[in-house]
Amino acid sequence: MNGLMLVARREVVTQVRTRAFVIGLLITALLTAVLAFAPKFMGGPDSYTLGTVNSQPLPLQTAVPDTEFTWRSFPDEAAAKKAVLAGDVDAVLVNGTKVITDGEIDSQLGVIMQSVNREAKLGAAGLAIPPLQMESVGADTRYESARAGIAWVLVIVLFMMLFGQTVMVAMGVVEEKGSRIVEILLSTLRPWQLLGGKIIGLGVIGLINLGTVVVVGLGAATASGVASDFPPGIGGLVAGVLVWFVLGYAFFATLSAALASLVSRQEEVNSVLTPLTMIMMATYFVAIFTVNNPTGTLATVLSYVPPFSSMIMPVRMAGAEVPLWQTGASMAAMVLGVLAVLAFGAKVYERAVLRTGARLKLGDVIRAR
Repeated sequence: MNGLMLVARREVVTQVRTRAFVIGLLITALLTAVLAFAPKFMGGPDSYTLGTVNSQPLPLQTAVPDTEFTWRSFPDEAAAKKAVLAGDVDAVLVNGTKVITDGEIDSQLGVIMQSVNREAKLGAAGLAIPPLQMESVGADTRYESARAGIAWVLVIVLFMMLFGQTVMVAMGVVEEKGSRIVEILLSTLRPWQLLGGKIIGLGVIGLINLGTVVVVGLGAATASGVASDFPPGIGGLVAGVLVWFVLGYAFFATLSAALASLVSRQEEVNSVLTPLTMIMMATYFVAIFTVNNPTGTLATVLSYVPPFSSMIMPVRMAGAEVPLWQTGASMAAMVLGVLAVLAFGAKVYERAVLRTGARLKLGDVIRAR
């Protein structure tokens, strides 16, 4: 373990001392903050379409001049409910005492209506006025758009982080093999120590980048007010994403190192990684599909199949409520997949990393004794 951690420490120290890493980290933090504030600056003024049944429109425009209110009148509550469920209106004031909506009422709209209703009736009667009753006539969709947005961000961030760190592992293996440094290192280290240390060290670099995105993103979202729309359990989702990143990275990075050990030149890295790249792209596209249909059959089935689960399950967790047992079963399957890949990748790496020259064939390496 000392040799393993020595290699890991070397990878971390080497990377964090480079100017490219520091500049890249700062750019990542800046872009994350900008994206977190973007909804606030690009959303434009709020506007609502409201309805009435046996009620007078509330003077909301006077109270909130920066927000646009459009009123429609309905003959009865049944017609109003139909319009609410169809999405024609955001809310309907019924008999001056009740507000019906489809799902939880928008928090800003609810506060405005309660406040203006109270002030209007106090001015007319001078009596204590009971608050408006809020009644939902449809499903609770208040977090639907927020979940979709978080799922989209997860897909992009996880893919970029996993792909970037996987390529970095491959480039490092080929650099050591091509320069023959690996021969010196393996004179004092075992192959599994060198391979494991490189994967762990570059994985820590990936966690630093991912942690920066998470911390800056959540902080900026809180400062901009966007975080108020986040669904409950965001902390558990963040923790889950970190675990899924580690599992996905261990799977792809091990295969990347094994395939990279078959070549000795940097120019050959892209071609030797083509099968792995295709798997990662397939996982990415299925994860994109999952954003729009997190409870579909395809998404549900593939969320248990490594390596698809490394991106699909966290997207499902962001886009919909996923039972804890499903998350646990998916993680268990992914752990088994990682262990199988580690055994396979370590064998290929040990047999190929010292064989320089022409590109090796994977089948020959596996059959070699």
